[in-house]
Amino acid sequence: MTVDTDALLVREAQAGSRAAFDMLVLKYQRRVERLLSRSVHDSADVADLTQETFLAAYRALPAFRGESAFYTWLYRIAINAAKRHLGQRGRLKLVQAVDDDEGTFGTDRAPSDDATPETLLASRQLARELDEAVESLAEEQRRALLLREVDGLSYDEIGDLMACPPGTVRSRIFRAREAVAARLRPLLEGRGGRRW
Repeated sequence: MTVDTDALLVREAQAGSRAAFDMLVLKYQRRVERLLSRSVHDSADVADLTQETFLAAYRALPAFRGESAFYTWLYRIAINAAKRHLGQRGRLKLVQAVDDDEGTFGTDRAPSDDATPETLLASRQLARELDEAVESLAEEQRRALLLREVDGLSYDEIGDLMACPPGTVRSRIFRAREAVAARLRPLLEGRGGRRW
């Protein structure tokens, strides 16, 4: 039997345990920061919005009924905070960057010993084109793709976050991958036609 540690921590936090809530913050702080940094590109604003997200979650915790996973609920709070922030700045469109801990889909790593200037240039060009391809996707496709590829969420988890069935999530991700592949195909043909 698997124990849902989030549910246990939430129950303890709802009963007044500050330490339990602090553990939830420690567990999800980097994920929330990564999520927010896809829409808000100023690191100081990301830090402020992360704090605002957890403060709002703490205040609303007594009303959390556990009908969804804790992270799903926290994700919605963070997205709403980002939307409010961007709306206050007159930028209602959420820009989804493709930045994770490893860089742009893992392409911003240190060059290998056998890297040539040509391969480095081709890699940077591919990364730039990938960023542009993902940014040009429809909002729902972009969100689904990033939640799957960057955050590593399951189709069910993405469906919960996006309030749609897993089949719709699969369809959005498939269409997103196809659109990105079509845009990258000219660059990849010179590299043996490999797909990401």
